[in-house]
Amino acid sequence: MDLTVVWAFIIAFAVFAYVVMDGFDLGIGILFPTFAAGRERDRAMNSIAPVWDGNETWLVLGGGGLFAAFPLAYAVILPATYPLIIAMLLGLVFRGVAFEYRWRDPGHQAFWDKAFTGGSFVAALAQGMTLGALLQGIEVEGRAYAGSWWDWLTPYTLLTGLGTVAGYALLGATWLIWKLDGEEQAHARKLAIRWGAATIVLMGAVSLYNIALNADYAARWLSAPEIYYVAPVPILTAIVALSMLRAILKDRNSKPFWLGIALFFLGMSGLGVTIWPYAVPEALTIWDAAAPYRSQSFMLVGVALTLPLIIAYTAWAYWVFRGKVADEGYH
Repeated sequence: MDLTVVWAFIIAFAVFAYVVMDGFDLGIGILFPTFAAGRERDRAMNSIAPVWDGNETWLVLGGGGLFAAFPLAYAVILPATYPLIIAMLLGLVFRGVAFEYRWRDPGHQAFWDKAFTGGSFVAALAQGMTLGALLQGIEVEGRAYAGSWWDWLTPYTLLTGLGTVAGYALLGATWLIWKLDGEEQAHARKLAIRWGAATIVLMGAVSLYNIALNADYAARWLSAPEIYYVAPVPILTAIVALSMLRAILKDRNSKPFWLGIALFFLGMSGLGVTIWPYAVPEALTIWDAAAPYRSQSFMLVGVALTLPLIIAYTAWAYWVFRGKVADEGYH
C-alpha cells in the first residue's frame, strides 16, 4: 500500500469536509447584510450556533496533516501564501469574536454584524485565492519557495477567490432553506438562485481559465485518451447544477443543500484531476514532498483512531440539532 497516496486522500477529505461544513456558515456571514436586522438575522445565526466552531476542526486536520505528511509542500506553500493565510486566520478570529459579542453587547450589535460579515468575506476570499495561488504555480528553487511576497496576487487568484465567496454564499443560502421556514425561507430561496447562478458561471470561468493557464492542465482535459476518463466530471457537474436550481425553484427543503455539496465535490474532483499527482503543481509531486514512510505509518495509526471519533461527534451534533430553527436559541 502506498501510504503517500493514502495521506493525499486523507488530506483531500479533510479539506473537502472543511470547505463544506465551514463553507455554509461563512456563507451565512457573507449573506448577513441582506437579512433584516432582528429576527431574521437572529434565526440565521441560531441555525449555525450549535455547529459553527466544531466545523473548523477539519481546517486543523487539513493543515496539520499537510505539515505532518507532506512537510516539504507545507514549507513551500506557506511562504508563498503567507499574506492570504494571515488574512484568513484574522478573518476567522474576527468572525468568531463578532459571533459571540453580538449577543452580549446589544448596544453595538450593528458593529458586530458588520464584523461578522467582514470576517466571513475575508476568510472565504483568502481561501479561494490561496487555492488559485497553488493552481497557477509556485516558483520553487532548491526545494524552497523562490518567488516574491506578491506572487499570489493575480487576476486568476481574484477569480478563484470570488468563486469561493459565491460558492460559500450558495451553501449558506441552501442551508437556510433547510433550517428556516416562512418568510425567511422564501428569502433564502431567492438568494440561493442568485448565488447558485453566480457559482455556476464562476466555476465555468475558472475551468476555462485553467485550460488557458497551463498546457499540462489543458492536455489532461482535452487530449485523448484522458478526455474519455475525465469527461464524466463536467457532465455530472452540469446535471447536478441544473438539478440544484430546479430543487430550489420546486420548494424542496434539504435537497438544494445536498446538491450544493455534490456540486462542490465535483468541483474539487475536477481540481484533483487537474493537478494530480502534484502537491505543488509542476514543482513537487506528492512523493517528492512526502514525509518518511515510518513517519507516515506512525501518524496513520493516530488518524485511524481519531478520524472516526471526529466524524462520529460531528454527526451526533448535527443529529441532535436537526430540524427547523425555533425563535429561541443562542443568546
